[in-house]
Amino acid sequence: MSEVKEREPLFSQKNLKLLTQPIDSKNPITVLVLGICSALAVTVKLKPAIVMALSVTIVTAFSNLIISLIRKTIPNRIRIIVQLVVIAALVILVDQLLKAYVYDVSKQLSVFVGLIITNCIIMGRLEAFALGNKPWPSFLDGIGNGLGYGLILVIVAFFRELFGSGTLLGYRIFPLEWYIKNGGFYENNGMMILPPMALISLGIIIWIQRTRNRQLIEK
Repeated sequence: MSEVKEREPLFSQKNLKLLTQPIDSKNPITVLVLGICSALAVTVKLKPAIVMALSVTIVTAFSNLIISLIRKTIPNRIRIIVQLVVIAALVILVDQLLKAYVYDVSKQLSVFVGLIITNCIIMGRLEAFALGNKPWPSFLDGIGNGLGYGLILVIVAFFRELFGSGTLLGYRIFPLEWYIKNGGFYENNGMMILPPMALISLGIIIWIQRTRNRQLIEK
């Protein structure tokens, strides 16, 4: 009798790496340099950045799951079309949910929600992982890469809103008494809300990450 193959635990060491590696050593933005455009465009305020991060994580996770489930039935010659259809359907669903429950943020994100369809991270994970792996690992890979992407958005948006507007999530952090016009000593840094500062902030994050993890310098 052949031995029964033991089922791999849902959160085995191998599966946990799919969640953790994209946050650091295989981060899609700072290491693989994917999804840069949206990372620069939606990080003026923290709330839109968080919503975008959650949206991309949901789309990446479930598109990975769906493509993995049907991967053996997809003809190779039309696989890109099938992937785009799946991604587009999920993005439309997410967009409608945002308009229904967080309409103000949906307006701020504008076309960038629709542009999730063309996000290189999502298509890259479908091609590199979901087409060749089982549904559960593919789902975890999607969540991991979405969280890795979202973490960078949140960090950049945190500092841009804090020093550019003196607020976080719309709540005032620096008291009005601190400002020069009220007799204080502080003034918001107007450069922080300009597009170049998003790129500079991202560059600083990459520099810190690669200084901490010297192996990334060789990549």
